[in-house]
Order: sequence, then structure tokens, then C-alpha cells
Amino acid sequence: MLIAQLSDTHIRPAGHLYQGVVDSNQMFIEALDHLYCLDRRPDLILLTGDLVDFGMPDEYREARKLLSRLDIPYLVIPGNHDHRENLRAAFADHSYLPAEGPLHYCVDDYPVRIVGLDSCVTDKHHGHIDDVGLRWLADLLEEDAQKPTIIMLHHPPFVTGIPYMDKYGYFESARLAAVVEQFSNVEIVLCGHVHRQILRRWAGTVACACPSTATEIALQLDPLARPQSHVGPRTCMLHLFRDGHGFVSHASQIGKFIGPYPFA
Repeated sequence: MLIAQLSDTHIRPAGHLYQGVVDSNQMFIEALDHLYCLDRRPDLILLTGDLVDFGMPDEYREARKLLSRLDIPYLVIPGNHDHRENLRAAFADHSYLPAEGPLHYCVDDYPVRIVGLDSCVTDKHHGHIDDVGLRWLADLLEEDAQKPTIIMLHHPPFVTGIPYMDKYGYFESARLAAVVEQFSNVEIVLCGHVHRQILRRWAGTVACACPSTATEIALQLDPLARPQSHVGPRTCMLHLFRDGHGFVSHASQIGKFIGPYPFA
């Protein structure tokens, strides 16, 4: 099974630029087109939050319009730039999304089980999952401790070392880790939020943050660094699952490059 991950698309109303600088909508179109140019078409697309920029209904209408070009199934989770209720309304036809409360869900229709976690805190930018959500996750994972499982949430549950991103990171991540580390069948934890590819061994598994299809957060590790972004190579993640072998994850850069050349 091949799973594509796109994140932090920050879709705007038609004709509006993201941060007044880049056409994030066109960049999203190019990301979707990129998936169709791969030598193997993904079986599923995961959108790991910040689908739109301000959580406004007209942004979600534009997102649905752009996503209508797909004939590949996709799943969504909210990010800190999303609006939970507006997202829920915009994707009311996605039956896996709960009708009320946080947008936690499980989709078990594939060779791997997909668990979506809503790590968003209303009107805040940091991540957190309350006791009820953690209990829901523990009960769900206990139901089948054998089937290969992906967990996806917007906020990486670890410190990145980028000071201005960690200020809005996932708070109390040890409590989430205490649940996840009990289950050896959690193959990978997929995140967004930081607009960069970051890998970390976490809670007995691997956590993988996916870059944005729009801009890249500057890699600055100085504690006093001021927030900066770049318009640079855009990337999606491809997660290849083979039964008995688990996942192998690849970064796939979006755009046209010189080549290919014969290689021996």
C-alpha cells in the first residue's frame, strides 16, 4: 500500500496569496498533480492539518473545489489554522469524521489501520489532547494490538529544537507517549505543523513531520532566532507499506528538475 502525505497547504480564498507572498492554492494543485505523475499512484492521501489558513468557510469551499480533482481517497485532520466546526461542516460527507466533539477517528478499511487525532486547542496554536481523547485512543488501540497502525495528528509530539515552533508545539507529550508506547503495532506517527521534514524515534515507534506544500520554516536552532520562512523546494511524503516489512518513508520533491539520467 502506498500512502501519500500532504500537509500545511494553507488554502486561501481564490485570488488571495498566503502571507501575501505565495499562491498556496496553485502550489496545492501542483502537489496533487505531482501525485498523479508518480510511477505508482498512491492508494490513499493523508492531509495532516492546516488545510486552510484562517478556517473560514470560503477557504474550505475552495479546498473542496481543489480536492474535487482527485479520484484517490483522502482523509483529513485539523491543524491550528483550521476551524474545527467549519472543517466538520465542509467535510460533512466524510462519514469517518465524528458529528461532534474533537475530530478523533479510526478508518480500518485498508491493510493498515489509520487513526486520526485532533490535537488542536480552540483559539490557540499549541497542541494538546485531553484525558477523554487519550482514553479513547488507548481503548481503540487495545481493541486490536496486532494490525499495523498509523497515528496521525497535526502537532509533532516532540521538541524540534526550532525555538519559535516549539513555543507552539504539543504540550504534555509524555502523556500521549505513555499510551502509544504500549502498542508495538503502531508503525509510524505522522505529523505536520512545522513545515519541515523531521524524524524522531518516539514512544517506541517513529514520528515523521511532513513539509508544507507552500513554504518552508527556516531551520534555525539558535534559542534567540527570530521566526523566518523560505519559499523553497516543496515536498510531500510517501509511505510505502509492505506486509511483513512495515513502512519505508520517502520524501518526494514537487516540481520539475533536470534529468533523469541513466544510472549504472
